[in-house]
Amino acid sequence: MAGSFDMRPIGRVESTRDEAIDDDWDAVSTAIVLDGSQVGPDAVAGLDEFSHIEVVYVFDRVDPAGVQTGARRPRGNPEWPLVGILAQRAKNRPNRIGVTRCELAGVDGLRLRVRGLDAIDGTPVLDIKPYLEEFGPRGPVRQPEWSRELMRGYW
Repeated sequence: MAGSFDMRPIGRVESTRDEAIDDDWDAVSTAIVLDGSQVGPDAVAGLDEFSHIEVVYVFDRVDPAGVQTGARRPRGNPEWPLVGILAQRAKNRPNRIGVTRCELAGVDGLRLRVRGLDAIDGTPVLDIKPYLEEFGPRGPVRQPEWSRELMRGYW
């Protein structure tokens, strides 16, 4: 290992949803409140020029004993195939890290108003990056049909 790393949350999610319900995330009112002891007000300078951001956060309420390292059926659905945890976006993953691209509705100081962030109230936020089209997929995207079924009511 080349070196160690230390991660601390730079903020927390403020949301009307306080439990991990899998669907209807667009109906949730959400903000990210940045911690002024971790980032200064100038950390968000220019961020309001972007329509979307990528948020890296921690599934901090997942019991470490429930972490999956192998294969399972997504959402326990017996009609979907047995697939590895790295072929899913489930919260019970090895390092309990979530990543979501969401709409940035506004920047008010260290408070970011967002739409479509699938994280519950109090979730620690590790990082925020502006979404750039150039970092989107290059070429056609393919995914299995079960994943499309899973996502039908997600947003």
